[in-house]
Amino acid sequence: MAIDKTYASAAEAVADIPDGATLAVGGFGLSGNPMALIRAIEDRGITGLKVVSNNCGVDDWGLGLLLRNGQIDKMTSSYVGENKEFERRYLTGELELELTPQGTLAEKLRAGGSGIAAFYTRTGVGTQVQEGGLPQRYNADGTVAKASAPKPTATFEVNGEPKEFVLEEAITTDFALVHALRGDRHGNLVFNKAARQFSPNAAMAGRICIAQVEELVEPGEIDPDAVHLPGVFVHRIIEVGTDIEKRIERRTVSEQ
Repeated sequence: MAIDKTYASAAEAVADIPDGATLAVGGFGLSGNPMALIRAIEDRGITGLKVVSNNCGVDDWGLGLLLRNGQIDKMTSSYVGENKEFERRYLTGELELELTPQGTLAEKLRAGGSGIAAFYTRTGVGTQVQEGGLPQRYNADGTVAKASAPKPTATFEVNGEPKEFVLEEAITTDFALVHALRGDRHGNLVFNKAARQFSPNAAMAGRICIAQVEELVEPGEIDPDAVHLPGVFVHRIIEVGTDIEKRIERRTVSEQ
């Protein structure tokens, strides 16, 4: 029987995501945000979501849409600096935040998708990442309702010197949402430039990965050497076309 992982629409692809689900979402800033899937979740009104993503978009784009509607209960992120609504909800106790170093977050997702339960890293040693105490949720009066716990450490010899490492647990989620430039019906994906950042790792971490692609092709049309993410990690795929809006947070080079 031929493998065909395509779905007719974003709404159909996300139809079984329940309240309280955990999601790994690709994207770096606004690059590679799976907007069709995010909007479909927005339309369904799912609440209590626990989202793992590098950031939470901006106030009116990306995951910021779900945040604005109060659909996200917890974010696990490495960068949150572009979203004023994120700041407000975090500081007033409406949103829980597990702030994670960027490389560590990427590796936690990759490890989860690779069947690795945990790993040791030098990142965060001697800081609140390892020692605990990072505010994760505030009370409405500004006091800390929940803080991060200390993490185990171990010493390993590196280049002849003992070095301390902190233990980080891998991340797996119920679903993953990613955007790719091209994909085939088997789920093999090709990402475009900067959109190939957290997306492959996020896809791997989801027990069910849903991908939106700009161009859907037949199996065999993608050079195997060009595949960034094998179809074994992708369970559902929809085509959104190339006529889609792509935003950036902040332009740093003026147009000539």
